[in-house]
Amino acid sequence: MKLVFMGTPDFAVPTLKSLIESDHEVVAVITQPDKPKGRGKEMQPTPVKAAALEAGLPVYQPLRVRDEAFVAQLAAWQPDAIIVAAFGQLLPKSIIDMPTYGCINVHASLLPKYRGAAPIQWAVINGEKESGVTAMLMNEGLDTGDMLKKVAVPLEEKETGDSLHDKLCVLGGDLILSVL
Repeated sequence: MKLVFMGTPDFAVPTLKSLIESDHEVVAVITQPDKPKGRGKEMQPTPVKAAALEAGLPVYQPLRVRDEAFVAQLAAWQPDAIIVAAFGQLLPKSIIDMPTYGCINVHASLLPKYRGAAPIQWAVINGEKESGVTAMLMNEGLDTGDMLKKVAVPLEEKETGDSLHDKLCVLGGDLILSVL
């Protein structure tokens, strides 16, 4: 299957790596533009960009995915599916409807709970007994599409946002392969 991957932070890297190591063909990686970081405010690549370049994949960093030139480039790749993990922009209907098998989001919660930003932190703050990762078909809403599969994990008594993040990002990589 020909795939385009969209993601930005550390959370998305295991999903990208799972796709790279699979039998699927990742034709392009889309991530947010680089930003200055640290005291020196030097430009740093996103974690997804660094992983994609290490794997020799082409990387695109559009300011806005709604840009007509970007949408045309995306259509030219003719992806069978677009895989999204913590990308950072809502996709327009023109992109959601583009791939044959749709856009599949890997979300760091057991949807429908904790839609949107910071699902990992909210699960810990609210003292949830479990959390997990959901793969869903995207629509124009924020994490509102049809759920395809969920994987749950119990939260430890002293769970932190960082420790839960590390568990869930690995689960995301496994989950996407089982869904595809």
